Amino acid sequence: MCKQILVCILCFTAFECGTAAIAEEGGRFHKPRVIVTTDLGADPDDEQSLVRLFVSANEFDLEGLIVSTGCWKKTQADTKMLDKIVDAYGKCVNNLNVHANGFPSVDYLRSISCMGQTAYGMGDVGEGKDSRGSDLIIASVDKDDPRPVWVGCWGGANNVAQAIWKVKETRSKDELAAFLSKLRVFDILGQDDAGAWIAKNFPDVVYIRATGVYGWLPEKNGEYQRNDIQSHGPLGAVYPDTKWATEGDTPAFMHVFPNGLNDPDKIDQGGWGGRFSLEKKAGIRSMKPVQNESDYDPYLMHGNTPEGAKAIKRWHQAYNNDFAARMDWSITRDYAKANHHPVAVLNGDTTRNVLYVNAEADSEVSLSARLSADPDEDKLDYSWSFYKEPSSYKGALQLARNNTETTTIVIPAEAAGKSIHVILQLHDNGTPVLYAFRRAVIHVRATTKR
Repeated sequence: MCKQILVCILCFTAFECGTAAIAEEGGRFHKPRVIVTTDLGADPDDEQSLVRLFVSANEFDLEGLIVSTGCWKKTQADTKMLDKIVDAYGKCVNNLNVHANGFPSVDYLRSISCMGQTAYGMGDVGEGKDSRGSDLIIASVDKDDPRPVWVGCWGGANNVAQAIWKVKETRSKDELAAFLSKLRVFDILGQDDAGAWIAKNFPDVVYIRATGVYGWLPEKNGEYQRNDIQSHGPLGAVYPDTKWATEGDTPAFMHVFPNGLNDPDKIDQGGWGGRFSLEKKAGIRSMKPVQNESDYDPYLMHGNTPEGAKAIKRWHQAYNNDFAARMDWSITRDYAKANHHPVAVLNGDTTRNVLYVNAEADSEVSLSARLSADPDEDKLDYSWSFYKEPSSYKGALQLARNNTETTTIVIPAEAAGKSIHVILQLHDNGTPVLYAFRRAVIHVRATTKR
């Protein structure tokens, strides 16, 4: 049996008519839907983030690549920078498809690449301001598809603002509410005043403003960037040197990366994109050039939890090696010449969903990674850990055998009414070492023992 078929059988990624899907109890939950708006040309970090996104494109349903403006690039004229990176992807996609199913064709990526708002902020929102980008956002959310649409604002947010403005002006209140209920905005740092306008006037929108986006990557322009990324074929060639900060926009799609760590809609769980407060906060300001957000006070957004970028960096070995391995995929059509991700199975569940477990206080919970496997037949190492930050129980927790295939958790009596987050992390011994994750959330009820 070929190793790729083994992965399919284990349901790490279920293949159905050529489309990757992740199974979920009670139905079928497909890949996260993602739209990118990027102020290409303001800083080379957008180009860097696009390269990582494209070698990870099998993990998402990409529905839009929109060139946008922002406070560091207040006008845009064309998609030439985007087209160059898409063309580089086209030279690699056949290689990528050897190593994993679900990579979109280059023609598809070209079909969703477009100009958005060409001018800055709320000055380019309103009557007669529709763009192909804002229309694309509306069309994506309007699809007969229950999954939310995650729009990553790597620059300003005025494409999203124009889409919302248009829907508000042309539809009923109920239709507007339905539209907004499917929209998720992940705003990197705030780079125009449109985010504050959205948050002020449409408070039901899930709006994350991530400010903890620095310090999670390896050394600037160091050996990792040069040897593992830039040296690797056409996509490596369009990954520029870092000028200010490396890949500052990557957390926008890493938050929804379906790697078993988190449910993106439960924004406080924490994953590769960071961890965010459930309680919206006032006054999360944009970058310094945006001077007028106080005009919208008070506006409320979800912001980073106190860990900031540390909530990302805790997974650094996994996401760095993931990117390096995918760049290896991009330059070889020989499956045996690259490493591939192990498959983490939790208590027999072969999806990448968060597993929710009910337990009594003063009891024991057993968790098992049996049936986990590696497509390259590499040796697997296991690790179980208590992720205290998103847990409502903050006391000590005993995990027996935390470096074996199974573990037992002793639930303290004082954990009644609390939640406990346990992370299964396993890795192979390939090159580079690759990781897989699963999360169990234990809801603890009061004991019924007498």
